[in-house]
Amino acid sequence: MVLTIAGSDPGGGAGIQADLKTFGALGAYGCAVLTALTAQNTRGVTGVHAVPPAFVAEQLATLVEDIALDAVKIGMIADAGIADAVADFLVDQRPPHVVLDPVMVATSGDRLLASSAEQVVRGRLLALADVITPNALEAAALLGTEPAESVEQAVQQVDALLDLGARGVLLKGGHLTGDTATDVFAERGGDLHRFSAPRLGTRNTHGTGCTLSSAMAALRPTSPDWPAAIDRAKEYLTAALRAADDLRIGSPDDQGRLGHGPVHHFWQLWPVPDTTTRD
Repeated sequence: MVLTIAGSDPGGGAGIQADLKTFGALGAYGCAVLTALTAQNTRGVTGVHAVPPAFVAEQLATLVEDIALDAVKIGMIADAGIADAVADFLVDQRPPHVVLDPVMVATSGDRLLASSAEQVVRGRLLALADVITPNALEAAALLGTEPAESVEQAVQQVDALLDLGARGVLLKGGHLTGDTATDVFAERGGDLHRFSAPRLGTRNTHGTGCTLSSAMAALRPTSPDWPAAIDRAKEYLTAALRAADDLRIGSPDDQGRLGHGPVHHFWQLWPVPDTTTRD
């Protein structure tokens, strides 16, 4: 049983929709606690409606009264009250494996985390997760510095995040320079690991962070350690990105610009229907 604590994406490419798709594609049973509703499509986010923190806490408490969890993935937190509610849940329940994807900005550039919540994420949630999975922009925001532009700088920021209180850090390399995307992983007191993959030429990258962190949570209970789970998760995401252009979700705006479509979570399970057309 894998739980996602995250916001909803009505377009299905990110958030709890992407998380549940990932869980199912990888053979895990998924549960979901919503933190926020969003109004968005492949082109951007037009609105965010946060769930009251007390109701987030009620969702979590009611769920674990009945269902035992093997892993938890935390995505969009939205505000400080929700961040505190999630932190209280982690302190009380101590689930076996916790992945925190510090969702701050959507692929479109729209902000998804209130500035008031950053301190709670930095001060409480970092230390309660087994692994955090920031991209270069999110890592810089957490550290109050400029984004890393090279793998060497990413390594330095991983060390800085561990010093800040994180127990494990996977700094994703999608925003770094070069033809190869390299993610850097380390746990406190452990070895440094680098996971490299070629960059794929697709616009359909919406929800890649959600998908990777969810895959890590789904695969960790059947993996010997976090590096093994990350390796398997990246293999899944790379294949989903390779198949992403088979999905044609979304349409051009008035100026002919396309948004960012989703990856193909179910590339192994079903062919792309002919009805998913894109002008």
